[in-house]
Amino acid sequence: MRFLFDERKSSRLRANPKRGIGFEEAQEIFSPMKNTRRPRKLLSAEAIAHLADQGSDVSRFFTNTGRMIMPGSIQRVNVDLASGMLEELDRAAKELNISRQAVIKTLIRQALDYQYLARGNRLSGKRR
Repeated sequence: MRFLFDERKSSRLRANPKRGIGFEEAQEIFSPMKNTRRPRKLLSAEAIAHLADQGSDVSRFFTNTGRMIMPGSIQRVNVDLASGMLEELDRAAKELNISRQAVIKTLIRQALDYQYLARGNRLSGKRR
């Protein structure tokens, strides 16, 4: 079912930090017959939290592919970075709607995975 709505009001709702979603997103979320072929707009963490606060089922936003890390196993490190690199990290964080720390952790994880893959390929080449 499709609804007619005021696009200006929808934009104001989307810009409101307490709301975070406009009528278009709400229509997608609450539509009983979702078209899975259409690409979905990404919702901010605040918008998902708002939906959860309203009692909506937000389980579709989670992949359950992560793993728990116990608090005692986390160690704090300090890293000095050039201001240009920090600006790049902040831009990436803003685009992804996550914290700078989350961007740094994600990039380090990707680099380590790449290193492990490269090391594995080197080792498997020697075995031949």
